[in-house]
Amino acid sequence: MSLVIKVPPVGESISEVTLSQWIKKDGDYVEMDEIIAELESDKATFELTAEKAGTLKTIAKEGDTLEIGAPVCSIEEGGKAEGKPAKQEAAPVKEESKAAAANQEEKGSTYASGTPSPAAAKILADKGVDAASVKGTGVDGRLTKEDATKAEAGKKAAPAAAPATPAKVSAPGSRGERREKMSSLRKTVAKRLVAVRNETAMLTTFNEVDMQPIMDLRTKYKDKFKEKHGVGLGFMSFFTKAVCEALKDFPSVNARIDGEEIVFNEFADISIAVSAPKGLVVPVIRNAESMSLAQIEAAVMELAVKARDSKLTLEEMTGGTFTITNGGVFGSMMSTPIINAPQSAILGMHNIVERPVAQNGQVVIRPIMYVALSYDHRIIDGRESVGFLVRVKQLLEDPARLLLGI
Repeated sequence: MSLVIKVPPVGESISEVTLSQWIKKDGDYVEMDEIIAELESDKATFELTAEKAGTLKTIAKEGDTLEIGAPVCSIEEGGKAEGKPAKQEAAPVKEESKAAAANQEEKGSTYASGTPSPAAAKILADKGVDAASVKGTGVDGRLTKEDATKAEAGKKAAPAAAPATPAKVSAPGSRGERREKMSSLRKTVAKRLVAVRNETAMLTTFNEVDMQPIMDLRTKYKDKFKEKHGVGLGFMSFFTKAVCEALKDFPSVNARIDGEEIVFNEFADISIAVSAPKGLVVPVIRNAESMSLAQIEAAVMELAVKARDSKLTLEEMTGGTFTITNGGVFGSMMSTPIINAPQSAILGMHNIVERPVAQNGQVVIRPIMYVALSYDHRIIDGRESVGFLVRVKQLLEDPARLLLGI
């Protein structure tokens, strides 16, 4: 007797998903609760597990867009072969991946340099590719699924290079094209960005921050801070703390429009924009206004790792009241970030560059960061937007204010 596995409900607002990858192949024997595929929605990636043990019969193909409740595959009873070579070979890789993951968790990291993720290990094992021969491009040299797929392609291409037949060379100025289907996440991001531009009165105000006081503070206490709290002392915690303090003075920046009403939030759920392998995601730090610098740093680290491993849940990406995005990590000097609806404002951080500035009648060189606040002019006036950004600047240039609340 076979069991049909369908796309499970993954969230109230999600009506369809994309089958991004089969972890198990058609005809493979699977155990109950074993991960067999990955489903991608417009907000996150989900794992599809086997609801019983048996032989997998695939129905949908990779890249297919499926509605909630649509059949994905079926599992036939039986099919398990004792001493099956493929299963015996795969087991050590699986155990090794578990051991590597457990070891890295103890060290407060994800995977060791060069160690494949479980999905990547499965692909490499199936294709007979040695993980040591593949260079990882993930965090800390981790082997990602993309690395494993490229390694497979490289292995197949090698025999074709053996013949001495002259290779076909494209003529200079070749005008080739490559088409790639947009992911559900990318399509949703595109729709939301256009909607924000069309439906809000978005405006941006700029300022500059002298980062020397914070840099001096980090240099002096970073080692003791990490020793005590187990996390590094970065810039994001200072900006998050400064934003939370400024939101208390300018509550409209932390508000949103709901029909004909303005909803003022008496808490600060700060969304942090993170660049993930499949696109930009914005996980949320809940009640950031009541957190210490160490707690904020730990939350940022945890959410960033989940984002890069596509493990964020819907709950972790919804409900923010204000967003911070850091284009400076990519070298951006200045930009106008787009509001993350239904929020009313977003703060953009940029790179830190040494610039000549006037200070006490003298020209000095200081590490300067340009900051930008994009806001919805329907709810936030110019006085409030400028005042908010100036308040953030004051708190960052005099970090003692963050502790004293002045």
